[in-house]
Amino acid sequence: MKQLTKILVANRGEIALRVMRSAREMGIKTVAVYSEVDRRAPHVLFADEAVFVGPAPSSESYLRGAEIVGVAKELGVDGIHPGYGFLSENAAFAAEVEAAGMTFIGPRTHAIEVMGDKLSAKDAVKDFEVPLVPGSEGEVQDVQEALSIAESIGFPVMIKASAGGGGKGMRIVQEAAEFESQMKRAVSEATNSFGNGAVFVEKYIQNPRHIEIQVLADEHGNVVHLFERECSIQRRHQKVIEEAPSVVLTPELREAMGRAAVNVAKACDYRGAGTVEFIFEPGGTFYFLEMNTRLQVEHPVTEQITGVDLVKAQIRVAQGEKLWFSQEDLKIQGHALEVRVYAENAAENFMPAIGTLLEYKRPQGLGIRVDDGLEEGMEVSIYYDPMIAKLITFGADRTEAIARMKRAISEYRISGVQTTLNFADYVMDHEAFVSGDFDTHFVEKYFTPEALQGDDVDVESIGAMALASLLRVQKGHEKIQKNGTTNRWKANRT
Repeated sequence: MKQLTKILVANRGEIALRVMRSAREMGIKTVAVYSEVDRRAPHVLFADEAVFVGPAPSSESYLRGAEIVGVAKELGVDGIHPGYGFLSENAAFAAEVEAAGMTFIGPRTHAIEVMGDKLSAKDAVKDFEVPLVPGSEGEVQDVQEALSIAESIGFPVMIKASAGGGGKGMRIVQEAAEFESQMKRAVSEATNSFGNGAVFVEKYIQNPRHIEIQVLADEHGNVVHLFERECSIQRRHQKVIEEAPSVVLTPELREAMGRAAVNVAKACDYRGAGTVEFIFEPGGTFYFLEMNTRLQVEHPVTEQITGVDLVKAQIRVAQGEKLWFSQEDLKIQGHALEVRVYAENAAENFMPAIGTLLEYKRPQGLGIRVDDGLEEGMEVSIYYDPMIAKLITFGADRTEAIARMKRAISEYRISGVQTTLNFADYVMDHEAFVSGDFDTHFVEKYFTPEALQGDDVDVESIGAMALASLLRVQKGHEKIQKNGTTNRWKANRT
């Protein structure tokens, strides 16, 4: 077993801080990397050491894998945690870390490669009793062949890019007459977005829920699942509200989906924490969608209902430890919700609304957790995802978790930028959400900008807070100029 004593977190913001906190509890020293705009970010100040890696654009900083590996070697790091996003699902980066004699705190390169492509993932799991959406066996290039497959499974169908995600390279086709034009668009978008124009065709599930299963596997062949997360409240195919457990799963369905998820992990010889995503149809039919070979943004809700620290679990598995619990040891306790707090204007199709946090005060109290990486006076940067925080609530049951979320939303004080907190509050009160009768089309079915009317901004109070913030920032700059240093390395902290 290899004991990790110092890890570098190849990420930024709330996830970098989240990983570092668990590492510190384990007695492991941490190294942060940061870009020009993140010089005074909380994750940089929290780490034992921090290194500047480049300008604000991620391509010139957080995506510079070779530079990051070089920094890690120079500082005597023995493990690298990629967080999520950036390099987390980059097989070449994982291989480079291992080749440099360090531990990649994540799955093996093979698993990342297989599950990083939807077609190879489907091929890998087809003999492991994992239900697949009816569709093409693999990539389709000929339009007429693809159309023939679409007609055989019945419209509507989905044309999907083999690589990537986030809704790019995806086209819903309702009838044969529009198939050719939509396929060409899907191929073009996939090529431009991922450098890979491969697409496939599958049956479009019209009223699906998005349910995913958390899995954890060690190097000794042990694999468990840590139950499900409901991720159906989405905008632009991206999640905004998650919860665990799901209200629609019976114990029998939970066991069946958990077993399928474990089989997916076994199909690619998985190691570490991963997530298997499923499309769930009304009536209880479910199909494998993809596997994310990393920690998920929404992992806190699983931690809340199981009591398992998934970051510590990743590190322990990476050290070569056997899983210290079995499937039978895991129980669901209570209910958890997560709201992603974005700097977005929900009334304007969730367009980014970045700026400076003039006021930033977190909610507190029993059953409330806030994972964030910003402080009052800081800017939500145009260069990165506009997520400000993850607001998590936990209760004895779903009713209590929702009530706590509503209280937490009302207590959260953010000004200077528009946020999605008003949208989250709308969802918490909506009958479809409260009853559990919703799917991935919740936003299209129920939400309109008019629903947020009445959330008027108090211009006078914002002006006062802006002045106060400006004074704080000026004071901070004066302090930095007085006590600043030009050293590349930040001093070690004890």
